Amino acid sequence: MAGKPAADQSRRNFLQLAGCGLGAVALAARPARARAQTTNAPPLKIGSVGAGRMGSALGGLFVKAGHPVMFSSRHPDELKPLAMRLGPLAQAGTVEQAIAFGDMVVMVVPYAALEGIGKEHGRALASKPLVMDVCNPIARRDGEAVVKWVDEQGGAGLASAKLLPGARIVRAFNAISYRRVGEIAHRPGGLVGVPIAGDDPKAIALAEGLIRGIGFEPVLVGGLTMGKYLLPGTPLAEEHTPAEIRRIAAGLR
Repeated sequence: MAGKPAADQSRRNFLQLAGCGLGAVALAARPARARAQTTNAPPLKIGSVGAGRMGSALGGLFVKAGHPVMFSSRHPDELKPLAMRLGPLAQAGTVEQAIAFGDMVVMVVPYAALEGIGKEHGRALASKPLVMDVCNPIARRDGEAVVKWVDEQGGAGLASAKLLPGARIVRAFNAISYRRVGEIAHRPGGLVGVPIAGDDPKAIALAEGLIRGIGFEPVLVGGLTMGKYLLPGTPLAEEHTPAEIRRIAAGLR
């Protein structure tokens, strides 16, 4: 217990560092900065809204990196075996509890659920320095009407911003399969790139540090308007090196 105040202070310092505008550097300067930035950042408490296949895979990587994670769903008791398997840094709770618990929040739910989450928890989500949006609109699961509405808003990035008003959203891990995310983390010979899209420089900086810490190289492809390209079936949906992501993204802009 004696180390808890120091750990909390360290975490606050990290959040303040992100708040100093680390993400405001020009896009062209990002590769050099990424190499210089440490991956030994202090642990952050992460609230995972959703704990399905991708939520549990990604949450497991955060736990391995030393971050406490609270997984949540409408049936938190069903998540206790997952938490027990991942060890003492993992726990289960309600969506409200996970959002309150997290220094930042990861959204990993069916896209159709975002509207209700935004209405019920929008104010709490807007208070977080980062909401990592891993949600994709998929017709066979979410319905054709949802996919049509998302397209009318300009794609998943801009649509998520409307559903979660005020949230500092960064889309990430939308184009990597849950089957692969654990296998390719910390890949020898060169990290797999993770395309990300966001508008808030502080949230981007925080997301970059977290992504790098679990064994990937984040690549900012643009603002939330580029979120429509971070979907299965798009050129960015395959596993790419950071250089390949930059080249593909340049052609999409």
